[in-house]
Amino acid sequence: MISVATRTYDNIRRSSTAVILFTMCLGVFIAQLDSQVVNLAIKQIGSNLDASVSQLQWVLDSYNLFYATLLLTGGTLGDLYGRVRIFAIGIGLIVLGSVVCAVAPNAAVLIGGRALTGIGSALEVPTSLAILTVTYGDAKERAHAIGIWASCNGMALAVGPTIGGLLVDAAGWRSIFALVVPVSALAMVLALKCIPESGDSKGRQPDPVGQALAIVALGALTFVAIEGPHWGWTRPIILALTACFAVSGVLFVYCERGKAGALVPLDLFRDREFNAALAVAGMMTFGMYAMLFLTPLYLQSLGGASAFRVGLELLSLSATFVIVSQCSGALAKRFGARVLMTAGMSAMGIGLLLLTQVSVTPNLILIEVALLVIGVGLGLNTAPVNAVAVASVPPARSGTASGLVNTARMVGATMGVAVLGALFAVHAAGKSPDMMVAGLRLAYFGGAVVLLAGALVALAFIRHDSMEQRPSRSRPIP
Repeated sequence: MISVATRTYDNIRRSSTAVILFTMCLGVFIAQLDSQVVNLAIKQIGSNLDASVSQLQWVLDSYNLFYATLLLTGGTLGDLYGRVRIFAIGIGLIVLGSVVCAVAPNAAVLIGGRALTGIGSALEVPTSLAILTVTYGDAKERAHAIGIWASCNGMALAVGPTIGGLLVDAAGWRSIFALVVPVSALAMVLALKCIPESGDSKGRQPDPVGQALAIVALGALTFVAIEGPHWGWTRPIILALTACFAVSGVLFVYCERGKAGALVPLDLFRDREFNAALAVAGMMTFGMYAMLFLTPLYLQSLGGASAFRVGLELLSLSATFVIVSQCSGALAKRFGARVLMTAGMSAMGIGLLLLTQVSVTPNLILIEVALLVIGVGLGLNTAPVNAVAVASVPPARSGTASGLVNTARMVGATMGVAVLGALFAVHAAGKSPDMMVAGLRLAYFGGAVVLLAGALVALAFIRHDSMEQRPSRSRPIP
């Protein structure tokens, strides 16, 4: 009788944890899918809403900007006010933002809707990881669950372009936002009905001043990078925003220094390998996200490809990434993080150098080879970057370190789309195919330079055994 009761309890427990895992995976899948499918709709959005290249950059960067600057705060709010509650609020904002995007009458409203979805993602992604951490008490079960959760990023990268392209061609660009609504609603219902609330407010507190300064600094820098080439670098508003970035950045460092419960614990930056991991993470997405913004635009504008066809052509990158990333753990153990990160960033840089050979008539063999090389590099580099950052700090700071790596990734993505997109836009403004290709070549070359510089950073500052947990060389945690 006791054994039957025990088995029944175990079955119920496994069933409930499976629902929790499914819900949290759904959350991270939604966030990653939302950032992937929009790239394929960029050309149609531009035509339908009569949007300029800089406005299309903002369609992507408004999401990236708020996601990057609010990512660390999302986890803190979950600890303070309830993780399920903040997760559900984040999903709700994604639903609201998606509805706004789906009905947007102009580019400005679309950009606002994308900002809302970025805020929602910043709330739900870190809280979903925290919920899994408290759900699985056993270390092996927890590691397995987090591995499944993390793999949903790769799944979204793999299926997002195909689904997005199919929807754009069949039902128009608004359909990609409408798709998110029922999936997000399901995640919200499951979270509120099936997941017990949890929180841990001990030693945690909001940092509204630091958060506000971070948003102002990164927002000003993004605006300058996107609009500076069009408006002129000496225009008063550009100069004012440049000064705003500098002042808010200095104030952010001053306010965060030595503060208990700081948004960004500055003592972590005393470890050179932690700094190198953040730099590599940002440089990786700097080139990657700009390439994902520009390549579909090129294939659709000059190659006449449909959105679905572009999605299929991008599969070479995403499929390679998923396959190689599955092997990266074993490769890192054998060759070390420095080798993998250096090789990964080099491969991505070489892939973008190959893309600098694009012409008015797209050479699909060249493009597919370049995307394959980039996918290999991305698969080699992604896992070691995160592992090195977490291993560089004491275990008690691992969550903060992981959050900072993701923040660095999104800051790099934001600046890549802004800077390289601006380089492209300056040439593409002439509307001629030759000028568009010249702009593409310049942007791809700029991305390649940054990626190859990231390879040098990894080679110079990452140790062979950097993925092994060790005491931080920074000051002890107060």
